Amino acid sequence: MTAEPWVSVDQVAQHLGVARDTVYRWRAHRGLPAHRVGRLWKFKLSEVDDWVCAGGADDGVGGVDEPK
Repeated sequence: MTAEPWVSVDQVAQHLGVARDTVYRWRAHRGLPAHRVGRLWKFKLSEVDDWVCAGGADDGVGGVDEPK
């Protein structure tokens, strides 16, 4: 069994087809699952996919920058 690799913000952005800034915004305001490793944010794509499927990336009435 191989462990799932940790990926970078750039890899998450590419996986989801969004900008890097969107990944950072979702992590800060929407609860996108991420883990701090030193100065870097690292992600497991399975956790990101689960978060998206649970509706974490859905746009609210006010958009991405407004808290719910």
